[in-house]
Amino acid sequence: MQDFKLIIKLWHCLSKRRQKQFWLLLILMIIASLFEVISVGMVLPFIGVLASPEQIYYHPLAQTFINFLQITDSSQLALPITIFFIFIILLTGLIRLILLYSLTRLSFATGADISIDIYRRNLYQEYSYHVSQNSSELINSIITKINIVINGIINPVLLLISSIIIIIGIMSVLFIINIFTSVTMFLCFGLLYLVVITYTRKRLKINSKHIADQSTLMVKSLQEGLGGIRDVLIDGSQQFYCQLYRKSDLLLRKASADNIFISSSPRFVVEAVGMIVIALLAYILMYQQNGIISVIPTLGALALGAQRLLPVIQQSYASYTHIKGSRSSFQDILKLLDRHLPDYINQPKPKPLSFRKEIKLKNLSFRFNKKSPWILKNVNLKLTKGERIGFIGATGAGKSTLIDVIMGLLSPEEGELIVDNHPISKINIRSWQMRISHVPQNIYLSDSSIEENIAFGLAKDEINSKQVKKVARQAQISELIESWEDGYNTFVGERGVKLSGGQRQRLGIARALYKEADVLIFDEATSALDNETEKAIMASLDNLSGEITVLIIAHRLTTLKDCDQIIKIGKNNKIHILKYEEI
Repeated sequence: MQDFKLIIKLWHCLSKRRQKQFWLLLILMIIASLFEVISVGMVLPFIGVLASPEQIYYHPLAQTFINFLQITDSSQLALPITIFFIFIILLTGLIRLILLYSLTRLSFATGADISIDIYRRNLYQEYSYHVSQNSSELINSIITKINIVINGIINPVLLLISSIIIIIGIMSVLFIINIFTSVTMFLCFGLLYLVVITYTRKRLKINSKHIADQSTLMVKSLQEGLGGIRDVLIDGSQQFYCQLYRKSDLLLRKASADNIFISSSPRFVVEAVGMIVIALLAYILMYQQNGIISVIPTLGALALGAQRLLPVIQQSYASYTHIKGSRSSFQDILKLLDRHLPDYINQPKPKPLSFRKEIKLKNLSFRFNKKSPWILKNVNLKLTKGERIGFIGATGAGKSTLIDVIMGLLSPEEGELIVDNHPISKINIRSWQMRISHVPQNIYLSDSSIEENIAFGLAKDEINSKQVKKVARQAQISELIESWEDGYNTFVGERGVKLSGGQRQRLGIARALYKEADVLIFDEATSALDNETEKAIMASLDNLSGEITVLIIAHRLTTLKDCDQIIKIGKNNKIHILKYEEI
């Protein structure tokens, strides 16, 4: 019952288009079931014609067919009945093939929808959410757990529905042919699978948890080992990360192997039981009044029905075990689909917020949650447009947090952030952020060209090459780029591994300048630069419009030499406003 509720929850997450496609697939399942019924039902007249054509020839129900084909003798029935039987079998096979194709395509298309939706929902979450989450879990959910849900939930649910429809159809025909033998056969198979389900339910639940947990730990060990490869090589800690990965991988593979064995093993027992049941029925029916010849059509129909029924029952059971074995991963995916999307997501791009005078922080306080200590408390500041403002303080004093609040990445728990008398809230946060460019201490670079990294987040055909070259000159890196063989088309490698720390930071500065924002924020952005390069970059900032406001966090005090004011965050959240000479 709980699994059914989870599936209904997933149904409500699907688009109207996908829901419509699932209803069309259900119609196709019913059509496929009808043809299965017809193909099984045709066995009786087909074998009857071969064994005793007179019985079929004189049967009242066959007269319309006989008159239409102008058949005058019972021996003439064999060819048309054989052709029609072959046609029905081929048509049934074709419809089953179309059903399988449609079912598989729809399963994976739905999986793609879910994967894209999860990625989208998480990208739109607030910064505080990303700070508190482990990226390994999200990456694993999008890459691994989505596949588990496709192969372990969506596809099996569709196969289970299809199998149930076909089972009902085939059993209906078998009941008409011989109700006693059909009920006997169905009870034998049903009870056997019921025993297996009861015995394996607990094991499937445990395996489901192992698969969900260990897949996340595998991605985590990969990220940590490969992400910190320099330290791993220097420290010789390869064995530690190999063992970490090995432990998770073995547990996951063992749980997956258990689930496959549990889902597949009953088939061999059931096939043997099915053959025994048919053999016993043949023996019993042989002693009926007219002997074995009279029951050959019935026996043939039952044998074909069983041959069709056994794989479908096994498919139903396998689908059930897949659903049970994937439940924990399914629950994790549904939690990610529950993430709320901001209201602005479907709205047109807003206009930048008016910023002509000042930024105010009024009685502003911040902490990450109710149990954590205050990082900022009753901060009151005024930052005038066009000024260069420095921020200093001991490590952990709250400098970066204060800047994150000003950028709108973190929302104050108390007090307000005000820009030109406009309080910043969720309604206008995007408009304010359009005014801001940020250069962090650790610059993220994608494995693409220099040009694409400077114009980060834009498609290649949207990049203004002249603007790229202009900001590269301002960031004091154009000469270096133009000395390379491929120039601005040079690839930087994953996370900019082919560049030095100083080169990466200059690219980050060029990226911030490319946006042409009027608030530039440098969060330890020049820490990897030598003094001469830093002076050159600061001088180039002086040549920018006097309307640009520059906020700088720095440990190197000389970086703040030309600041109009320096804000020092001291102990107990005390704020001091100083001049460079007063530091």
